[in-house]
Amino acid sequence: MLRIAVLVVGIALLALALLALIAGVPFPCVIWLAVIGTVFVGGILIERGRYKPATRDRPGPDWVATDERFIDPQTGEEVTVYYQPASGERRYVASR
Repeated sequence: MLRIAVLVVGIALLALALLALIAGVPFPCVIWLAVIGTVFVGGILIERGRYKPATRDRPGPDWVATDERFIDPQTGEEVTVYYQPASGERRYVASR
């Protein structure tokens, strides 16, 4: 719900920037609106692509289980964090 609200505010700021540009509002105000709107929209879109949900499949043998465990707020399941030393990548695996 918060993501949608931030996305709507960001799009509204970008629309206001466009309207302000058309209306002849001083350029620094237009830039400010556009930058803040872009940060809001970009942040939501990047966050969506960067953070992946937990999977049920354990990663390969070159992955190391860490001591990190937490309860996924969406599913209520315990999640274990796996780490691949070669690449530094992390994966989140839901307990069965």
